[in-house]
Amino acid sequence: MTVRNPNPRPESTTTDESLADLLSPYAVGRDDHLNAPAFVIRPDEVHAALSTLRDEAGFDHCSCVTAQEYEDRYESIYHLKKYDDPTDEVSVVVPTPTDDPVSESADPVYRTADWHEREAYDLVGIEYDDHPDLRRILLPETWQGHPLGRDYDQDRPQIVPLREHANPIGEDDRHGETMFLNVGPHHPATHGVLHLEVVLDGEQVVDVDPDIGYIHRCEEQMAQSGTYRYQIMPYPDRWDWGGGGLLNEWAYARVAEDLADIAVPEYAQVIRTMGAELSRILSHLLAVGTYALDVVGDFTATFMYAITDRETVQNVLEELTGQRLMFNYFRLGGVVWDLPEPRGEFFGTVREFLDNLPRRLEEYHDLLTANEILQARTVDTGVLPPEVAKSYGCTGPVARGSGIDYDLRRDDPYGYYDELDWNVAVEDGCDNYSRLLVRLREIEESAKIIEQCVDLLEDWPEDERTIQSNVPRTVRPDDDTEIYRAVEAAKGELGIYVRADGTEKPARFKIRGPSFSNLQALPEIANGEYVPDLIASLGSLDTIMGEVDR
Repeated sequence: MTVRNPNPRPESTTTDESLADLLSPYAVGRDDHLNAPAFVIRPDEVHAALSTLRDEAGFDHCSCVTAQEYEDRYESIYHLKKYDDPTDEVSVVVPTPTDDPVSESADPVYRTADWHEREAYDLVGIEYDDHPDLRRILLPETWQGHPLGRDYDQDRPQIVPLREHANPIGEDDRHGETMFLNVGPHHPATHGVLHLEVVLDGEQVVDVDPDIGYIHRCEEQMAQSGTYRYQIMPYPDRWDWGGGGLLNEWAYARVAEDLADIAVPEYAQVIRTMGAELSRILSHLLAVGTYALDVVGDFTATFMYAITDRETVQNVLEELTGQRLMFNYFRLGGVVWDLPEPRGEFFGTVREFLDNLPRRLEEYHDLLTANEILQARTVDTGVLPPEVAKSYGCTGPVARGSGIDYDLRRDDPYGYYDELDWNVAVEDGCDNYSRLLVRLREIEESAKIIEQCVDLLEDWPEDERTIQSNVPRTVRPDDDTEIYRAVEAAKGELGIYVRADGTEKPARFKIRGPSFSNLQALPEIANGEYVPDLIASLGSLDTIMGEVDR
């Protein structure tokens, strides 16, 4: 049996010593995080420390912000990477006392910190004194307490008065040209229960504020109540029900396997890679089909074509996993069972889909990318410059549509991706059209990966088909071990931060959903454009609210 390291780590280009020298004016200590050096920073030096790391060390990607409460302190943790090399990582730990949990905001350095810090304030109770808009983000402003705080009373009744949903400019009697417009939360073009508070000047958008939190899922709390070995894995499928199931499962598998030093058999890695790319196609087909509805109102052709092709992929995944939507197929150390029998019939079904896919993609291009109406609606609308995308922590097709060549499958390799021949799809138009092109091109690349995996699996010796490594019945990582790992999900970088406390359940489980950061950039790409452009821009982000309202 060949067992591959599931989480290979290239050598970092930034040394701990150089970082220590850079942060010496601000750091008061060191912490130990797996895969990333961690520096403890004073709460009044956050802006200076992060600016130094961004401008002098090149850490231009604020990947994740985690907040948590200990018995004697609160902590904010900023996990930083580089878009040019995501394996070069550093964590900045900002402790604050329990009686005064206040620190500087990272928003002036990384715009993505805006929403992350609002979530930290909302759920944990940490305040950021220079934050531009510190208010709750998932819960109503009248909510009492912080749900992830140690003293939170879950039995306390909560009352949300009507004023929480009042028109914010209802008493404005100015005779101007602006109008306040609610889009959603129950509207097909919002792709879920998303509420957009839009201010219009005629038909032009002068301000838009995404209002989230309508389906807060409590996924992090549920994961913190489950055991590493068995009880957490069923949940990731539910973060992105649009087709990202196996990709989400891999995010948890990767962080848990690295945390507990669990290896994965090579055969299982190939199966994982094939299943993950089928999930990516499933997600992108839904994104393309619904985008046709958003932009050109095409239900009969493009949307139904996409749903038809999705059904074919779902049939394959149902054969593989036994489930049609919530797969629960990955296990720590591998997968739950081998490929379905008869294997030849399963491979034939996959190959038939792959053989038909080029013709189907050609039709999608004829219906969409070559469609003059769609081009008029998407070319040069929803423009997101690369530096703005980086500041908001955008990843996935949203970032690659802005010319950012960033893909964790290649840049922080895991699974079997580094053994296969495929390309990262990047477009530099920075607009709605480019984001659509990236997704269509990624379907082609996923097909290449799947075909190579099928070739390998067909010829794999029967006596070497090991689907799981020997994993302890009870997984108990060492106390006070902290880690952040991520995978390239359909929407972008899906990461998980875990803090272990020596038990079989995580003490802190933070989910970094790519849609959360991508959606935050919507005002940047919609302000100054027109109402139809707003709908096209929102659809181009391909957000799913299950991983926004985690």
